[in-house]
Amino acid sequence: MASMASRATFAPKPSEAISSRVVPFRATASSSISFEGSQSRAPFLGQALRLAVYSPKISALCGWRRIRRDPRTIVMVASAGGAAKPTVLVSEKLGEAGLELLREFANVDCSYNLTSEDLCAKISLCDALVVRSGTKVTREVFEASKGRLKVVGRAGVGIDNVDLQAATENGCLVVNAPTANTVAAAEHGIALLTAMARNVAQADASMKAGKWQRNKYVGVSLVGKNLAIMGFGKVGSEVARRAKGLGMHVIAHDPYAPADRARAIGVELVSFDEAISTADFISLHMPLTPSTSKIFNDENFAKMKKGVRIINVARGGVIDEDALVRALDNGTVAQAALDVFTEEPPAKDNRLVQHENVTVTPHLGASTTEAQEGVAIEIAEAVIGALNGELAATAVNAPMVPSEVLSELAPYVLLSEKLGRLALQLVGGGGGIKGVKIVYTSARSPDDLDTRILRAMVTKGIVEPVSSVFVNLVNADYIAKQRGLRISEERVFHDGSPEIPLDFIQVHLANVESKFASAISDSGEIVVEGRVKDGIPHLTSVGSYSVDVSLEGNLLLCRQIDQPGMIGRVGSILGENNVNVSFMSVSRTAPRKQAIMAIGVDEEPEKDVLRKIGEIPAIEEFVFLKL
Repeated sequence: MASMASRATFAPKPSEAISSRVVPFRATASSSISFEGSQSRAPFLGQALRLAVYSPKISALCGWRRIRRDPRTIVMVASAGGAAKPTVLVSEKLGEAGLELLREFANVDCSYNLTSEDLCAKISLCDALVVRSGTKVTREVFEASKGRLKVVGRAGVGIDNVDLQAATENGCLVVNAPTANTVAAAEHGIALLTAMARNVAQADASMKAGKWQRNKYVGVSLVGKNLAIMGFGKVGSEVARRAKGLGMHVIAHDPYAPADRARAIGVELVSFDEAISTADFISLHMPLTPSTSKIFNDENFAKMKKGVRIINVARGGVIDEDALVRALDNGTVAQAALDVFTEEPPAKDNRLVQHENVTVTPHLGASTTEAQEGVAIEIAEAVIGALNGELAATAVNAPMVPSEVLSELAPYVLLSEKLGRLALQLVGGGGGIKGVKIVYTSARSPDDLDTRILRAMVTKGIVEPVSSVFVNLVNADYIAKQRGLRISEERVFHDGSPEIPLDFIQVHLANVESKFASAISDSGEIVVEGRVKDGIPHLTSVGSYSVDVSLEGNLLLCRQIDQPGMIGRVGSILGENNVNVSFMSVSRTAPRKQAIMAIGVDEEPEKDVLRKIGEIPAIEEFVFLKL
């Protein structure tokens, strides 16, 4: 009943019956209710609800209906004489099972093929909106709702068509359905894999043209071939299971995949370069993020075995389509099977679609009867839960933090996310991140320091750069658990002023390799530490080395032999190549011994510039980090 005051309050007039308005809530053995204008509880109503829950006759008498959604949850909806229920607008086709759930709880308006103007005109009459990928839920839509729209449900995984910032600003929760289509997508990936290997689509088209070309469409066997799974999440792991059954040797690349889960399936986790350079077949299951956009480009195609075959049922934008055409034309890539494209639908004259060595389908990954029904049920339950005031595990926005707490912790929120991002970029190897420890140094007592949002932001910094998931306070713990990240927190008392919420924040990554060895502390963990100075996040240590740099722009870390002229040599290389230096800091163990130089730069240096820096004899290692 914690959410009743905000989600299900009502003020009956003396002459009105209790059931004169719709009251959705979760009933428990001690249910009671709050009334508008008063914080007093109404135990008599709680007793009536307990009777109604266990007595259908009393439920009917009171005008309450029982909706079963979960064996542990009872949702009672009070109504009398057609009183108003929430209104849910469904703007794209949804499975009937999901619609039935919604109709038990709300008035459902199924209006398809709405223009932007039509949607804006209707939305002020709706409490919830359910969409697929075709409806654009823009800032204009949220503003047109005039505050009535409480939840947007995306029936599927990707939420590129929803303006999350505008949703949050307008107090609207956004939920999606990320699990129901997993098996369907995996099965489609295997279907494309086998059809491509045996030229099924091409041979079918040839026969329907009246030809009999057995010699032209000789395929390749799958048994004993190396399959690289790029992205070992739900879909990727299901593809791996099925490929193992076909006799393939499966390797995978994913920075978050737990090694024990991979071993249980019989899959070896490797680095990105090893995966693409040793594979006979490459199946893509990675999200589209800034770091994965067009990651399959000319440079990475050149690293692949000649004659490799590529399957993509993930996101079209992870492939540079022009580069793939070139790789197909020069024989680097023998064949491709694609279900997704950068632009959907692709142009009729799209060279990739028309290529004779490419098998294509129109984004059918989740298009099975079972998956569509599963998605419909999953999103309907999420929308109903959100309208009931529940915090859905699939929520992708709207952290619930008191404004005064958020205001005080605002600079530490930014610091936490940047420390998470920095720690992630220091990880090397193919083993993935398993354990994350966050250490807070503060003069405050634990009861006077709410670190939930800080923990969420560290998780966000670690997960979001390589994932399509949007992480916030609502879903951070769920996302961490789903990816096998064990997040722990530790507090260290500091004898300082309680007026300052935090002195330092540290992020520890255990049991991982590092691409910058100096980031490994004496305990064998990657450790980064930061603090807020004058409202700005600063990095204060990396591994066992102290630094003092503002976490703005980009950062170049160099471990070097401390000797005269090093700052000038590195600065000259950057300056000659028009890379602007914003700050520079050097920390050393002792004169003429090892030192860490931290350089802030406004632009990302070209690879040739970084190579020149690495060739300076006194520099032992370096790493470039995007902040």
